[in-house]
Amino acid sequence: MNQSEHLDLSLLQGYIDNLGKSVVQQMLELYIGQSAIYIEEISNTVAPEKQKLWQESCHKMKGAAGSVGLLLVHKKLATIEKSEEVEATKKLYLEELSDLNTIAYSEFSEWLSKA
Repeated sequence: MNQSEHLDLSLLQGYIDNLGKSVVQQMLELYIGQSAIYIEEISNTVAPEKQKLWQESCHKMKGAAGSVGLLLVHKKLATIEKSEEVEATKKLYLEELSDLNTIAYSEFSEWLSKA
């Protein structure tokens, strides 16, 4: 996968053009810290009786990922947000999400260093 698959480059370039590179760097850093919290919250909601919390936690992270232009993370969250799968499947989704998130913010960081 490449950056254009992971990142909404026009959105991010617009942020740089309008806000400056240092603000965009701060956005990335804030997202990295906040996404770790979101992933922890999601991991605490995989049990079937916590379905509503699963949806709410996924929804919050989906919004954050979308606002910083992480296309595949946003898409993954949109896919799993309403999932009512068994706990084992949700744990798999969470692992996939975590890996995808790490790749995405690494791509963002690399792109930003060259912007």
